Amino acid sequence: MKLLTKDSDYAIRALQFIAQTHNGAVSSSELSGSLKISWSFLRKILFILQKNGIVKSNRGRSGGFKLIVQPDSIYLLDIIKMFQGGLSLTSCIINGQACQHIDYCVLRKKLLVLEHKIIDELKNVTLKSLIDEEGRILESLKNRVQA
Repeated sequence: MKLLTKDSDYAIRALQFIAQTHNGAVSSSELSGSLKISWSFLRKILFILQKNGIVKSNRGRSGGFKLIVQPDSIYLLDIIKMFQGGLSLTSCIINGQACQHIDYCVLRKKLLVLEHKIIDELKNVTLKSLIDEEGRILESLKNRVQA
């Protein structure tokens, strides 16, 4: 079981990179090279982000992808929903039908509690909070190296 799919993970990484770019526009080839993501796969992700009103693209020499939503208004849970349709730790579906134990399954109830806790945590994580935390970690590592 994976909490994040590759699509969600790469979308979040691409958004972080775009948000941290000072000129505000990043070409898909620059993103692809910097993040080590295949160009064609990244284009698919960027198209979905554009379709959902998170980024816009401009053509031309100074073109590229730009955020059109502020990083503090981009929530991880929304990105996950965009690419995964939500978060689920269990489906309780066997051969296309609901498991016969679904109504009294203790494991399912425990997993649903965990699922709700994870969702509640993700509701509070923004792109800006990830960028800020990454900055603190990098600064801490830099200080250790200098010491």
